[in-house]
Amino acid sequence: MSATTLPELFASIPAQRTAVIVPDLDLRVTYGALRSQIESVADALASAGIGRGDRVGIALPNGLPMIVAFLAASVAGTAAPLNPAYKEEEFRFYLDDTDARLLIVPPDGAEAARRAAGDRVPIAPIEVDSAGTVRLSGIDLQRSAAAPSVDDVALILHTSGSTGRPKRVPLSHANLSISAGNVARSYALGPDDVSLCAMPLFHVHGLVASTLATLATGGTVVVPGKFNPLSFWRVARDSGATWYSAVPTLHQLLLARADPAAGKPAGAERLRFIRSCSASLAPQMMTDLEAAFGAPVLEAYGMTEAAHQMASNPLPPAARKPGSVGRGTDVRISIMDAAGAHLPTGERGEVVIQGPNVIRGYENNPDANATSFVDGWFRTGDQGFLDADGYLTLVGRIKELINRGGEKVSPREIDEVLLAHPAVAEAVAFGVPHPTWGEEVAAAVVVREPISEAELVSYCRERLADFKRPKQIHITQAIPRTATGKIQRRIVAEAFASERP
Repeated sequence: MSATTLPELFASIPAQRTAVIVPDLDLRVTYGALRSQIESVADALASAGIGRGDRVGIALPNGLPMIVAFLAASVAGTAAPLNPAYKEEEFRFYLDDTDARLLIVPPDGAEAARRAAGDRVPIAPIEVDSAGTVRLSGIDLQRSAAAPSVDDVALILHTSGSTGRPKRVPLSHANLSISAGNVARSYALGPDDVSLCAMPLFHVHGLVASTLATLATGGTVVVPGKFNPLSFWRVARDSGATWYSAVPTLHQLLLARADPAAGKPAGAERLRFIRSCSASLAPQMMTDLEAAFGAPVLEAYGMTEAAHQMASNPLPPAARKPGSVGRGTDVRISIMDAAGAHLPTGERGEVVIQGPNVIRGYENNPDANATSFVDGWFRTGDQGFLDADGYLTLVGRIKELINRGGEKVSPREIDEVLLAHPAVAEAVAFGVPHPTWGEEVAAAVVVREPISEAELVSYCRERLADFKRPKQIHITQAIPRTATGKIQRRIVAEAFASERP
């Protein structure tokens, strides 16, 4: 798929086809209606003074208004979606950092976002009526939004900030449209596919994989207001979902309610595949998902800086390899050492990528750009290796590797061993300071049935070399995660570092 603007992605889809289903409101919106609403809201934004490059903050839950606001803001200016669960100080930081010129909010609520906007950022409530028409309130249409170009910045997002101040990632229409096409080709998406959107639409995973890739191929996007494991399969059944994409945290919530004796749930019958991305998927969970829901599970690899997808395991009959994130999906992948030399098959190093979906640089951050790009390759910060078939296996974040007396230990490997124990529901390994070794291996787990720390340590002793084995395992009630389900390994390490024996 060649680069297009976002509206051009689905400009040729027949107007009568269903584009979006909103189960909470029992709404079905056609492509014709969606295009009309995007144009109308874009014109309203232009009438409010939004022009090319102006950032439009969006603090909305998942739903039709969020989709329309995102696409309309990408036409009139640049969309800057924000997690609606942010606190006031967080909203203030992101609104200031993006220099937002307008903030779109629901008609009611969103008090923290409204307070953060204060007198500096104008507020524009957005609403959807009973007929499924989305409008911005209080703006008279006085001008039309100019059509964007493929090189204009459509979307501004931030990195998670796990290693420092969040970096601004400017994603152009070209980046996003090409990435959506890559996703669509990877899974042979077509007009009969129905994507059940489980991920939040303030994140690149939900925006590109679940939504844009589906719209680009004339399929239907189903958008509940939020992920709910209690109603998930009912919504899947009623909408005829053929696939969904989520982080392992959400997969685990669905697995926790699965009944092996009852077979796969009603609603899973039409699934062609299940996609997992944005955090590592333990091989045991992949096996459990396939057994419970009767569909192939395809782990993928994405980053905000690549407009989401870089690699994925392929559809059957091609091989899907547990523990691997698959092959590059129209993205070049290589492994590089610290000196910038490309390494041969099987050798571990930093994963680097190239492709037209990858940003050319962070916004106003020359230091990050100097360290993140080398000879036209983007350095992901992940350690991994490629096998003879071109499948990529990730070892972990380079900055999260545990250095025990010079031995580099991948926390992900320890996570997977612990997660294979039937009593363990969640696990995270990390390094803690040690006077002799520099760092020692520790872990925290959430259990689904009673088990002692000693039993888990013994279990690991049988399966891991001594230098990899966690010397202390904390049994806890919850493991901190980001809003999109990624484990916050650094925060866990800080919380438990003071409890070492």
